[in-house]
Amino acid sequence: MNDAVPEAEPGQGRPQEAGPQPPEDGPAAPAPLNVPRTPTGHPETDAHVERLADADHLTTDGHAEVYEDVHRGLRDALTALDARPGPPAPTRHPGTTPPRGPSGLVSDPPHEHRS
Repeated sequence: MNDAVPEAEPGQGRPQEAGPQPPEDGPAAPAPLNVPRTPTGHPETDAHVERLADADHLTTDGHAEVYEDVHRGLRDALTALDARPGPPAPTRHPGTTPPRGPSGLVSDPPHEHRS
């Protein structure tokens, strides 16, 4: 077996190496990061997470805008959870109404001091 590199014929330059070659006069083109995005089961959240795929087609300078947009959307979704009314407060059984004092207000139960 001969490990010598074959001589290039005139006008052909050097032999091509296997695999894609980056351009020699500029930065590499955007390439997908292939980061898995697992669905959460919440359509609004999943839409924001899927928006991250837009960064795959942008240069690094464009990533910040996508990340900020996704962050803003997820933050707004969380804030909306705080604004939604929760379940109604439990009601007391009619027979367990706390006793009222002479002023009509609910009085605190007397404290027993035991030693």
